[in-house]
Amino acid sequence: MSEHRIASRYAKSLLDLSIEKGTLEEVAKDMEQFAQLCVSNRELFLLMRNPIVSHGKKLSILDKIFEGKVNVLTLSFFKLLTKKKRENHLPEIAREFTAEYNAHKGIVESSITTVAAISEDIRTEVKALVKKITSKKEVILVEHVDEALIGGFVLKIADRQIDDSVSSKLRELKLKFSQRNFVSQA
Repeated sequence: MSEHRIASRYAKSLLDLSIEKGTLEEVAKDMEQFAQLCVSNRELFLLMRNPIVSHGKKLSILDKIFEGKVNVLTLSFFKLLTKKKRENHLPEIAREFTAEYNAHKGIVESSITTVAAISEDIRTEVKALVKKITSKKEVILVEHVDEALIGGFVLKIADRQIDDSVSSKLRELKLKFSQRNFVSQA
């Protein structure tokens, strides 16, 4: 079974159980923190993926890191995954849980890349545009700065991308000119 399919099934089950127990917000915060910890701490990520380290050792490490700091349901979920020898999928499950949570809450995550930081007015306009395009209630906007764009912006919404940057327009022109045989008239 593919890693995405495994992660999706466990994430959906955890989401449903946390809704049933009334702990959705706490579990969502815990899983988001775990996902961020795996990104910022490469050793933890590699430890979870390492087949040589025993499942019991991984569980004891997870207990020491998270006991008393996360919801009881989250810790029980970590223990269940370790017993089923699926703890190597925990980083992907945490990311997938966040995606499931966002879908459940009507939240869409999008990113905008510009040459310079955007103002609050533009941020508000972009969020309104994304809400209109996606029909979602809330927008999480991640901002990036890339001077190579020269001007304009690149807006990514889920699997869609709106590229209105000067650098992409220049690439299009270069492609058009290379496809046509222009002869100078000198």
